[in-house]
Amino acid sequence: MKILVVDDEADVQPLFEQRFRKEIRTGEVDFAFALSGEEAYAYMVEHPFEVMLILSDINMPGMSGLELLRLTREKYDTPPPLIMMITAYNDQENYRLAMEYGANDFLTKPLDFSLLKEKLKTLAV
Repeated sequence: MKILVVDDEADVQPLFEQRFRKEIRTGEVDFAFALSGEEAYAYMVEHPFEVMLILSDINMPGMSGLELLRLTREKYDTPPPLIMMITAYNDQENYRLAMEYGANDFLTKPLDFSLLKEKLKTLAV
């Protein structure tokens, strides 16, 4: 499963690579990383239908995760990709907008990687 992780924090990539070391090695998951909504959207355009899941931070400079979600849902009217929004702020307005724009799930930071892995297993079925 190809997963695109979108977060403006550069330390997210080594964190995911460490937490998913076994799954990467066995080929269960393959990650791509983008540091902005714009970079993620460009990746989606260059690799259409490759990404099965987007994990996107909401609050980023430039294009926010919510804007990326909205644009992705407009461009790809049939899933995939599945989109999970991630935020450090558990506020109802972001949750409401994420659901309204078509998010499949909403996670809060710090990420619970055990929970995320369980969610990914249900998606892979």
